[in-house]
Amino acid sequence: MSINLQPQLENEHTKLRPLQEQDFDALYPIASDPKIWEQHPEKDRWRKDIFQTFFDRAMKSGGAFVILDKHTGNVIGSSRFYEYDEQKNSICIGFTFYAVAYWGTGINPAVKELMLDYAFSFVSTVYFHVGANNLRSQTAVERLGAVKVAEQEAPD
Repeated sequence: MSINLQPQLENEHTKLRPLQEQDFDALYPIASDPKIWEQHPEKDRWRKDIFQTFFDRAMKSGGAFVILDKHTGNVIGSSRFYEYDEQKNSICIGFTFYAVAYWGTGINPAVKELMLDYAFSFVSTVYFHVGANNLRSQTAVERLGAVKVAEQEAPD
């Protein structure tokens, strides 16, 4: 059975659905907050032209999601499955960001639990790519039980 990189996933708090072109208008107001990107390797991703490139790559990836708050129906962020490798029995999760108002609310663990549970039904290893200076994201994935195994340049 082959993995679907864009399933619909949901729990009591969040819903992940495949990213669509029309989601740009809901995601950019979130992504336009420089605070989201201050520790990120691409610190100017808050700029519309830079975010448009990021969004276009997400669309082309075939594994990107828009994340919704199930209680309000509001778009609150995005994440992505990528680099699925059937031979190595692995996949990556990353390119995740949330509206600042949702930081520290438990949304990240809820989203990652959905994604990890789904991924582990197909693969034995999941990788997270996190910027070397992005301490906020490093802490978030460590809280999920992830362990740093290496450093490398991130893919597009």
